[in-house]
Amino acid sequence: MSNILDTLFADENKAVIDEVQKNFNLSEKETRAAVEELIPALSRGLQKNTENGQGMDDLLEALRTGSHKQYMEKPGTLSAPDTTKDGNDILGHIFGDKKVSREVANRASKTSGLSSTVLKKMLPIVASLVMGALSKKVIGGSATNTRAGSGGLLTSLLDGDRDGSIWDDVLGMAAKTMLR
Repeated sequence: MSNILDTLFADENKAVIDEVQKNFNLSEKETRAAVEELIPALSRGLQKNTENGQGMDDLLEALRTGSHKQYMEKPGTLSAPDTTKDGNDILGHIFGDKKVSREVANRASKTSGLSSTVLKKMLPIVASLVMGALSKKVIGGSATNTRAGSGGLLTSLLDGDRDGSIWDDVLGMAAKTMLR
């Protein structure tokens, strides 16, 4: 989670956060608070979806074949209707139900001080940014790179107990799958 936040708030991505700020007419502090409240829920959703091999394969395929990296490289795309549509599709995969997205926005509203209406509108954009950050870090410049080098942000998603190693988490997932 913190790796995604670190990536989004890195100096090299200032234009991305500035674009979000501008699009939602928020201050820098409000934008940061919103993103910091929304990212953990998105990370947990991604983590849950990648608990099995198929979920991980689906995520890596989406990163490999999608054009998510553009959201980090071309901040102007964040205001395009296609970005919101893509973000809503991402939310559908992560949460499965619009009710969950609404609940995420409502919870984030309580802690960030921003209205849930604004956060509901921001959520698809932030979801697109998460996929953009993952795509940039996991896939990098190579569209053919899949599992090789998929550490960094993806590892942080899979390291459920935050002990620095994903092996115990991956083995735990495998054991759960075999015992079903």
